[in-house]
Amino acid sequence: MWTFFLQVKVLGQNPELSKASDYFPIGIQLLFAIGLVTVMILGSQLLGPRRVTSDKLQNFESGIEQFGNARQPMAIKYFLVAILFVLFDVEVIFFYPYAVNFKGLGWDGFWAVLMFVGFFLAGFIYIIRKGALHWED
Repeated sequence: MWTFFLQVKVLGQNPELSKASDYFPIGIQLLFAIGLVTVMILGSQLLGPRRVTSDKLQNFESGIEQFGNARQPMAIKYFLVAILFVLFDVEVIFFYPYAVNFKGLGWDGFWAVLMFVGFFLAGFIYIIRKGALHWED
């Protein structure tokens, strides 16, 4: 391995520099993808049926007959629970790098993760005290 770096140093070449020809296969793949998408869209427009009926022009409500106004107010609890789920789910994902490298991180990594868990629990206690998960309203 060291001989490779010595040879590169002696010859004055930099293996990290790339040429434009290195990107040719990526360009071909990109053109192929754009062409395929274009052919699919145009093919569906040209070969697909064009029967416009009043039933097709109505809004689709998952098979349920529509009633009332769609702009009626909705409880914020649904959105709050969804946001909390995403927040805590993403925070749990940050434990993976620590679990993979916990031996190499040593005590500094342990204290950092302990502080992270402390902030995590502080946020969770704050949410519970504010009643974000209390549904009796």
